[in-house]
Order: sequence, then structure tokens, then C-alpha cells
Amino acid sequence: MARRLLAALAAISITVSALFGVSVDCFDGGGKSEPDPTLCDVLILPAGYPCSEYTIQTKDNFLLGLQRVSSSSSSLRFGHAGERGPPVLLLHGLFMAGDAWFLNSPEQSLGFILADQGFDVWVGNARGTRWSHGHRSYSEKNKKFWDWSWQELALYDVAEMVNYIYSVTNSKLFIVGHSQGTIISFAAFTQPDIVDKVEAAALLSPISYLDHATAPLVLKMVNMHIDQMVLTMGIHQLNFKSEWGKNLLVSLCDTRLSCGDMLSTITGKNCCFNDSRVADYLEQEPHPSSTKNLNHLFQMIRDGTFSQYDYGKLKNVKVYGKFKPPKFDLSRIPKSLPLWMAYGGHDALADVTDVKHTLRELPSTPELVYLENYGHVDFILSLQAKQDLYDSLISFLKSSGKYSSI
Repeated sequence: MARRLLAALAAISITVSALFGVSVDCFDGGGKSEPDPTLCDVLILPAGYPCSEYTIQTKDNFLLGLQRVSSSSSSLRFGHAGERGPPVLLLHGLFMAGDAWFLNSPEQSLGFILADQGFDVWVGNARGTRWSHGHRSYSEKNKKFWDWSWQELALYDVAEMVNYIYSVTNSKLFIVGHSQGTIISFAAFTQPDIVDKVEAAALLSPISYLDHATAPLVLKMVNMHIDQMVLTMGIHQLNFKSEWGKNLLVSLCDTRLSCGDMLSTITGKNCCFNDSRVADYLEQEPHPSSTKNLNHLFQMIRDGTFSQYDYGKLKNVKVYGKFKPPKFDLSRIPKSLPLWMAYGGHDALADVTDVKHTLRELPSTPELVYLENYGHVDFILSLQAKQDLYDSLISFLKSSGKYSSI
């Protein structure tokens, strides 16, 4: 019976895979793959772009990988070789990592496009992903290593990335996020010590509320409390990079089930995602995340809140001093912070109703791009992303603050 339940949970978990990304995931308690070779080695240097690797340490002792990318040709516009433009930090979605920004061709991948436009591109990798480097004290086999949700990604990972880039460049930075990358951006921007170092932000598939998500398979898992069941089973890491998981994916992606259709039932119908490249994407994706992170996201759907992690009343009192977890108050984001947001009519996760809820709570009026035919994955992997999205995004960045001369 236990084996049958685990198999059922694993099959259902495949459907979560594209949540805030294009990855496929299953439940597994094993360790993650070693980040060797590096992201620079795998995707960026082979494309002809200079790339450097950095490791930074968060206040709770996680070791995060950062990559710094530029374009050899773009340095000419700044007067001499080696001079860099304004820094921009890229924040990826759930079950993805920094490679998400380089999976398309150089002409359609935002990381390469920003480098060609003269930006000093910094690629963020959240804790637990393969391009980050573990923890000072805990191995990935220790459940304490996975005791975090997107709350810690916002308050520790983003904070350390921003502080480090600011210290190296002596400059405020731009932030670009997709999906989970927007959740942690919104939360981080409510913290004055973080947002004071940010010049402007561009958010793709922006999420601070999830209670109007329409993805049928995700809602089914939420209603079944799959996240809580898995936590109860003692599974703290969600990882697809096991042979068992790969075999399960192959068994599902047979002639009776279209992976493209499965993706659409989770992310919304994607107009411009190339289904024929799924195998190529899966060479890099998915990356691990924590069960607690998925639990926190499902809490948002159930409760209709944008709040810190809910431990239950008794532990909430111990952790927060109150029965309910504190909300991340979007009204605390400075009105002076320029925001650009792009959302889609077919996005089953960043639903239009929830995006409008976010807009009502923000003190500023962001610049908006609405694409009726876009689903969730299109914003990061569309074959025509540059024309549909990135040209507008880059114009926004160039018009913001002291960087208008780029």
C-alpha cells in the first residue's frame, strides 16, 4: 500500500513540474547532481560570451552560485575593453535555475540579449539548485538543508545577491524575474535594506497572489493536499535528477500522453513554446526545490494570501508571535521604484485576476505589457520573445534612472 501511494504521488508530481517553469519533477530523497561543469562552461562560454563564476554565502549559511556575463562586442560602447554597463540580476522560476535565461538561441535568450545591449548581467541561482553550492554545515541529505520556502529565497538569497552585486559594482542594480522570481522580488522589495539598492524591476508572469490560478492539475493537487502528504512522509527534497524519475517521465511521455498537452494543463496554453525542444530543455531542467517551498505556494492558493510561511497556530505564535503569519505588504514597496510587468491571457498560474489584485495594492503604476495569447512558459521560452517582450523590457530599463544613456 505504501509503495502504491508513493507511486501515485510521484505520478501526480510530474504535473507540478512546470509550475513557475518548464521543468518536470518527481519526489526523491536523494542528493542533487554536482555542479560540474559550471553553468558558464555548459551554456554561456560555448555561445561566445565572457562568463565568470562567483560563490556567495547567505546569513543562514547557504552557498549560492552567481554567474557574471557580458558581451565582448558590447564593451566597445563604454569606451574601453573591460568596462561594463549597469548591473542586472536575473531571478529564475521554480524548478529552474540560472540556465533558464540561456535555453533559447542567443537571439531569443534574455541573458544573451541583455549582455549584447551592454548590461552587466548577473545570473542568480536559488539555494538547492545545481548551480549553487550547498551549505556550510548541512549536506543535501539532511532534512535541515531543505527547511526553507520562497520566504527564505526572498529574505536571504535575494538579499545576499543584491548586497554582493552592489558591493562589487558600487551601483544600484536592475532586477528581472520570472514567476517564482517575481514572488521573491515582491517580497524582497518590501524590505528597505534590499529595495534601496534596486534601480528598477521588470517582472515576467508576476505573482504575489495565486488564489485565482486556473491550472486544473495544480488545483487538484492543492485540493488533495499532496504537499502536506509528502511532508508527512518525510520527503523534504523534490528532485527529478534520478534514474527512477527519468524512467517515470519517459513512461508518461508515450503515445497516449502528449507532454505538450500536459504542460498546457498546468501553465496554460503556450502559443510560442517549441514542444520539439523538450528533450533539449530537460538536459538542464529541472532543478531541485524543497517540499516546504511547494507547500508554501499551495498555502497561497488555498488561503488567498501573500504571507510568510504558515506553520499552524501554535508554531506561528512561537515563530511570529501571532496566530497567523505576517503578510508581505505590497504597499511598502516604494512608489519611486520603477516597475515593468508582462502578463498573459492564457497564463493559468499568473492569472489576470490575481495580477490586477497585485496592481491594486502597489503604490505605483507599473508599465504593463499584456499578451492575450501567452501562457506561463512563453514568457521565458517563447520563440519570438525578443519581439513580443524583451525589446519593450530593455527600453524600460534603458529609460530608468541614470542608465538612460545606454
